[in-house]
Amino acid sequence: MKVDKIENTGQARLFKNPYLEMLTKGHPAIIWGMYIPVLSYLIYCAYDKAELSVSTILLLFFGAILFWTFFEYLAHRYVFHMISDNPRLQRVAYIMHGNHHHYPRDRQRLFMPPVPSLILASLIFGIMYLIMNKYAFAFFPGFMIGYLLYASMHYLIHAIPPPFPFMKPLWRNHHLHHYKDEDLGFGVSNTFWDRIFGTMFDLKKEKEDKRKVAELMFDKQQAGASADQPKRVIIVRKPKEENK
Repeated sequence: MKVDKIENTGQARLFKNPYLEMLTKGHPAIIWGMYIPVLSYLIYCAYDKAELSVSTILLLFFGAILFWTFFEYLAHRYVFHMISDNPRLQRVAYIMHGNHHHYPRDRQRLFMPPVPSLILASLIFGIMYLIMNKYAFAFFPGFMIGYLLYASMHYLIHAIPPPFPFMKPLWRNHHLHHYKDEDLGFGVSNTFWDRIFGTMFDLKKEKEDKRKVAELMFDKQQAGASADQPKRVIIVRKPKEENK
């Protein structure tokens, strides 16, 4: 999956059908608000229904968050950046992730939209339950919190400079993944697995291109333009007919 040119304005049109196109967009607050009650209830079920101890729940929950970081790396490297000559697979890769490389300033597609997210999450929970039985009630919430933290971190990397100096390598690793080499820097919420598998950028040798970094950051003026500026109405007047 290679993008020839980064577009700094607009967003990709993924489907001709406007209703399907609408389902490809989401807001972070909606996704967090949608999952927190569900995940809280599952943890309650782990304690009350599955009768898991508090220590077991905590171990599974935080273990799942750590497992997510590995899953994130594998998915980003081998699924989101799949290389195939099959046009259908290329389109799937573009819908899932390629459109983000094409339009990195599109803030509406950094979180998986609500409907596809719920479908996929239900499938993942079903698989986990088949494998882990009652322990899935504690493992799945941790896994999903890991996803939400990853997506939030990804959003922040495109929205603001690193808030703390120790986070600078994480920001730079992702920026370089966008504008330097898509075959490196697959970690978004962390750089641990990039270091383990040798896909970490050598940040000491790589110089930061501030112009290219700026192209990856959300355009605040564009985001507030629709709300702050009055709508313009363009009136097209027909030319007067010449007297015959």
